[in-house]
Amino acid sequence: MLVSLKNNEKLKRYGKSLKFAFYCLTHPLDGFWDLTHEKRGSIAAANTILIFTILARICQLYMTSFIFNKVYWPEINIFLYIASILFPLALWCVGNWALTTLFDGKARLPQIYMATCYAMLPYPLVQFPLIIFSHMVTVDEAEFYSVVSTISLVYAALLILSAMMQIHEYTLKKTLLFTVFSIFAMLVIVFILLLFFSMISQGIAYFVSIVREILFRM
Repeated sequence: MLVSLKNNEKLKRYGKSLKFAFYCLTHPLDGFWDLTHEKRGSIAAANTILIFTILARICQLYMTSFIFNKVYWPEINIFLYIASILFPLALWCVGNWALTTLFDGKARLPQIYMATCYAMLPYPLVQFPLIIFSHMVTVDEAEFYSVVSTISLVYAALLILSAMMQIHEYTLKKTLLFTVFSIFAMLVIVFILLLFFSMISQGIAYFVSIVREILFRM
């Protein structure tokens, strides 16, 4: 009985935190402040929004009318499209968190992740209806499709800025500066990862060549 009550409470908590994401869409400043400071958000809801964002990207690829989405199917790697969302998200969260000490940021890594995922909500909300809409319009109406699709991305970007401003307790000017440095940190992380994997591959190649040389001489 106690386990059932706890599960019901968790489910209600999850439902409220997911519903709160829609409040953040229309009241970004108040919403993202309450998201972390009043603990009205949850990692579970953030994960749900991220999953829907990934699904929207995949559905956009496979279900959008050929008028708007011309792809060569044999060359499509679905895992790369998933990584195109997860990898930049991971870089953003880590790079953002790494600079919090330098910029006196207040948010922790889970809060940065949660706020960023909540801010991504406009993308799936717009893209799913656009997939249906793409089968109902002609080439002459393609501009409307492109404009609405772009608006979803721009609005998500603005929400991310609002989220960072509120969870870190920054001014707008400091948020913009912090965002630039966060993007620079992402590039640095990518450079370090490339350097690391390059050294690993060279090391492996070196040991393989030694083993081959030993086997050849034997």
